Amino acid sequence: MVTWVPLESNPEVMNKVWYSFNFKQYEMIKFYFLYQLGVPEDWGMFDIYGFGAEELAMVPKPVISVIMLFPFNDAYENRRLEEESFIEKKGQNVSENIYYLKQYIHNACGTIALIHSVANNRDKIQLKDGILKQFLDNGKDMSPSSRGELLLKAEDFSNAHKESAFDGQTAAPDPADAVPYHFVSFVCKDGYLYELDGRKFEPINHGPSTPKTLLEDTVNVVQEKFVAPESGNIHFTLLALSNCSED
Repeated sequence: MVTWVPLESNPEVMNKVWYSFNFKQYEMIKFYFLYQLGVPEDWGMFDIYGFGAEELAMVPKPVISVIMLFPFNDAYENRRLEEESFIEKKGQNVSENIYYLKQYIHNACGTIALIHSVANNRDKIQLKDGILKQFLDNGKDMSPSSRGELLLKAEDFSNAHKESAFDGQTAAPDPADAVPYHFVSFVCKDGYLYELDGRKFEPINHGPSTPKTLLEDTVNVVQEKFVAPESGNIHFTLLALSNCSED
């Protein structure tokens, strides 16, 4: 499998100050990388500091996607396999309008979470000409697997990712090192909340949602499906993709 250097989880990196990853891989997604990919600067990534009403009220609105960084361990893998088996037996409804990309690159989950967040909100985000717009246009009619293969061959994406990963506050890890954290994104599409994880077999439908309740609905799912099973593990980080010009 092709391996990229992991990204740092720093809001300023995803919006425009240069940062990179270890546990804080999520930081890089926040600013610099986002704008480097052609997202207009009236959109940005913002920390979600807690699950309570007061903390959620601090997040700029509207929120169109939530990105989560969480522990990647054997317990999570077991839950993923159980979930896959359950859905294969029971089935689920998945909107044909969901953009989904399979992950075939080790340590690319942060970049893929960003792609999922933006690609499923192109009616709201007017992308500038650049790496991401070209990638999405080229893969518009492809299958999730073919989009994953397209990213494998996208040297411009690889170079942009590498540039950001090596310009962080913390020393970038060796690409071959095992990284115990993983990124996924949550979006609302056609009235339902979807979890988009390139390592899963398809998008996961978590039930009804609306653009106005996306943040709260995501937090409820995160608490029930991710935090509670970890029995006190506090290494979860949430970011909101919001329009910072409207708040």
